[in-house]
Amino acid sequence: MQTRQIDIAAFGPEHLDAAITLSRQVGWPHRPEDWQMALALSEGAVAIEDDKIVGTVLVTRYKEESATINMVIVDQTMRGRGLGRRLMDAALDLSDGCPLRLVATEDGLPLYEKLGFRETGRVLQHQGIAAKVAAPAITSEATSADLSAIAELDRQAFGADRSDLIAYLANVGTFAVIRRDNRIVGFSALRCFGRGEVIGPVAAGNLEDAKALVAHFIALRPGRFLRVDITGVADLSDWLAERGLGHVGGGIAMMKPPIPHADSVPTIFALANQALG
Repeated sequence: MQTRQIDIAAFGPEHLDAAITLSRQVGWPHRPEDWQMALALSEGAVAIEDDKIVGTVLVTRYKEESATINMVIVDQTMRGRGLGRRLMDAALDLSDGCPLRLVATEDGLPLYEKLGFRETGRVLQHQGIAAKVAAPAITSEATSADLSAIAELDRQAFGADRSDLIAYLANVGTFAVIRRDNRIVGFSALRCFGRGEVIGPVAAGNLEDAKALVAHFIALRPGRFLRVDITGVADLSDWLAERGLGHVGGGIAMMKPPIPHADSVPTIFALANQALG
């Protein structure tokens, strides 16, 4: 039996339709706009067999400080042929040695561990039809003048400069903030994603502020489908479930090289999504 050649090529806009088909095959909810956002912020690679896209991977760089590896998909008919490893090798080449993050599934965990990634925590995916809640008194809608302060707060919480991501989110969504003493001490974002809308990232100095920043958008969307990917905070998980957003799954947060955990203030309580961190 002849083995057909699989080529690895740079991910371009012309590959988006095939990538959407692959993500639907694995049950991911990404719309064309979600893929376009991911690619606009990233570089990537595709695996091609007989002019058919059979695998994808993206690397989202946050300046020279960090990157996330995401959208790792292998066509279900191609699994067991080492294609996931080849895509990850391409991603590692694109990352140019900077510290890496990803959110793994249980199936992908063995490969990532072999490549030197180590678990740093859990990501809990919450989603559902938002309950009716009161708008918090301490939050307000952000303005364009707030974006630089939001980006700086995000840099402190995430540990890398994600100003390009913040700017993109401002174009496709909206931000809420908490102000104290004439400065922004917490923020959250809302944008369309998948089946409805996603709340995140959320950065705050404490859990109660994080809840208020999430509640700001829940209060605006009663009866609508919302999603929040949180960083494994049990109290926040229970609180979300009480407001209609149940725990439906998640993933394993990993880093390469392993970096010792450091408590930071502010803290990332919810991700932009599992792909972007």
